[in-house]
Amino acid sequence: MTSSQNQGPDPRTEGALLRSLGQLARGLSALFWGLPATLVVAAETARADWLKPLGLLPGLATNGLLLYGLWQMGSFQRTERPWLRALDRAKLSGLVNFGLCPFIYWHNKEPSQFFFTFMVVVLQVTALIFLYHLNQVIERLGAMLPEETLRQETRQFTALNRSLLFTLLLLTAAYVGLLQIPQPSVGIGLLLVWMQDGGFWVLVFFALLPLAMTMALLWKTKEVILDSVFGSRH
Repeated sequence: MTSSQNQGPDPRTEGALLRSLGQLARGLSALFWGLPATLVVAAETARADWLKPLGLLPGLATNGLLLYGLWQMGSFQRTERPWLRALDRAKLSGLVNFGLCPFIYWHNKEPSQFFFTFMVVVLQVTALIFLYHLNQVIERLGAMLPEETLRQETRQFTALNRSLLFTLLLLTAAYVGLLQIPQPSVGIGLLLVWMQDGGFWVLVFFALLPLAMTMALLWKTKEVILDSVFGSRH
């Protein structure tokens, strides 16, 4: 007796794939909601008093949500090394943010402490680095999915986001470097004043715009996965 030549797909393989895709969708949702929540909690912890009774919990919870999302995504395509490397870099920067986020609360309580102020500045830089690595994760994920439109959009917009974030990091480094000049010239002094006065709009353009586009890409990627694999949109 010969075995059948037309065997169906292994249900165990299909089940494992569906589970990994489900975890991937949950991870994308956690990142989508965690990004704005982390920004809002950090801003309110830095300047307001109504979060003080909760102590370190809000910041740890929102940064933990981002890490949870990345860990959920790690079950997808475990053999793709470029994908896993991008994911590991995002996890590492997320862990750094998780460890630094308590300094926002401590700086609120002791604003005169230089060390707390310095660590908050370091956290701002590592948060930009995390967003940069997250865009690399989205780009790698889009390249593995069969949706051509999504692949093109993730490639274009993640490249734009990384360019904006890299430019912001360079501007930050230049600003810090100019501050170290003991007796700046008139031109450098005017440049510093311009950077201080326009800092808010620079932040809006080079940081909040990539954040908004990153959230849009996360949501669309999750919707494509749910629609193509599970046949429904949530």
